[in-house]
Amino acid sequence: MKYFTLQELSDSDTAVRMNIDNEPDKDAVENMRRLIDVVLDPARELLGVPIRVNSGYRSKMLNEEVGGVKQSYHLSGRAADITAGSVSANRRLFAILRKLPHKELIWEKGGIWIHVAL
Repeated sequence: MKYFTLQELSDSDTAVRMNIDNEPDKDAVENMRRLIDVVLDPARELLGVPIRVNSGYRSKMLNEEVGGVKQSYHLSGRAADITAGSVSANRRLFAILRKLPHKELIWEKGGIWIHVAL
């Protein structure tokens, strides 16, 4: 884990504001480590600029609060919504992510962020 931390994948302003426990279990932590090692760190290395995590791991209650789908990969720590800061940078990031392992890769809200799941 070179560029990302487990903490940033589980931090949530919504969870803090709503007093929701968003502590990942052991399996989710291992999934987040794998997501970082296999997808996020390599993408950051190839892109050459910082990538911000908007949403990573979500507890069931947090997922419901933010309107996530019931079977979301976020629930198991296998997904992250990320941005490189602009639509043009996200286009480059999306092209990089297409070449890396993933189960889901979604261009969200006109490129404001990218959802990637492993």
